[in-house]
This record gives sequence, structure tokens and C-alpha cells, in this order.
Amino acid sequence: MNALNAQWLIRSQSIVTLAAGMIYPYYLLFLKNAGNSYSKYGLAFAVFTVSSAAVSQWLAPRLDRHGVRMLAASSLGMAAVMLAFPWVMSYGLVLVLQLVMGICNAMQKMSERLLIADHTQHGSRGVVIGSFHFWTSAASGFAVILGGFLIDWLTIDALFYASALLYALSAWAVWRYGRHGAGRAAAAESQRAAHRQL
Repeated sequence: MNALNAQWLIRSQSIVTLAAGMIYPYYLLFLKNAGNSYSKYGLAFAVFTVSSAAVSQWLAPRLDRHGVRMLAASSLGMAAVMLAFPWVMSYGLVLVLQLVMGICNAMQKMSERLLIADHTQHGSRGVVIGSFHFWTSAASGFAVILGGFLIDWLTIDALFYASALLYALSAWAVWRYGRHGAGRAAAAESQRAAHRQL
């Protein structure tokens, strides 16, 4: 995978970063207000990180076969969580959503790394990784600024819904690649392999 072939992954994950960065500062405020204490706030974050770590062990053996599906599923899961957050009225439900977010985080991080590794060759990964890091980091910075401007005009609930829309858009981009692009990429790789044998 060169930088051109990696564009679908860079675009989809830049959208994910935009969705996350836009809501993240206000999501932190939401968690603090939901828990009403720093210990509950810490527990909510612990549920997220521990669930992400735990599910990674279950996902690992399935990752090679279902990487693209996991990437799409992680974005769909995050979209559902963003839609649910404005309606949450109890701390227990916050913990459930944190658990789901941890699972989605593991799917997203593991599958994006797998896809970069799978479709790059030793000695040519640097350009793709550099491009990936640049666009996802730029999207994160832009998202925080955008969220700051939008919160002056919209409610926090509206930001959660906008974030859900962006996550859904990312899932669609990954699904579209999985349906069309993956087959073309595999065919091109087979053709290159056959050409090398000649």
C-alpha cells in the first residue's frame, strides 16, 4: 500500500479523529458531572481502559480475518454511544457506555494498525505512517477548535449528535472500501506477485 492506496484508511480515520476531538473536552465535562466526584470520574475512565485491554485478547485471533469489519464496527459502535450519551440519566449507564467505548477503541486501534501493516512492505511504511499521523493529528487539532466554536452556538447534546454523524460517515467509508476496494487491492497484489514470479 502506497500513500495513494492508503487514502481510504487515512480519510476514514481522520474522520474518526475529527469526531472524537470535537466532543472530547465536553465529554470529559459530561463524565465529571455524571459522577459528581473524582473517584467516580476515575472509575469511568478505568472501565474504558480495562475493557479495551481485556477485549483485545479476544479480538486478537480474529483480527487477521475481520480487520476491515472490526474497523467499521468500531465506528458504528461509537456512533451509537454518541447518540445515547445525551439521554443517559444514571451513572450506571455511563459505565455501560464506557465499557462499549473501550471495546470500540480496541477494535479501532488494533484494526487500523493491522491494515497499515498488511498493506505496506518493509522499507516503504514510513511515508504511509507519516501521512496517516499528519492527517489524523491535524484532524484532532481542527476538531477541538471547531468544537470550541460550535459550542457557542449549539448545545453539548448537538455536539454529541454531530460526532455520531461523523462516526457513521467513517463506518460508511470503511464499509465502502471493504465492499469494493479490498477486492481490487487483492487482485492487484496477486497480479504483482505473478509478475514477480515471471
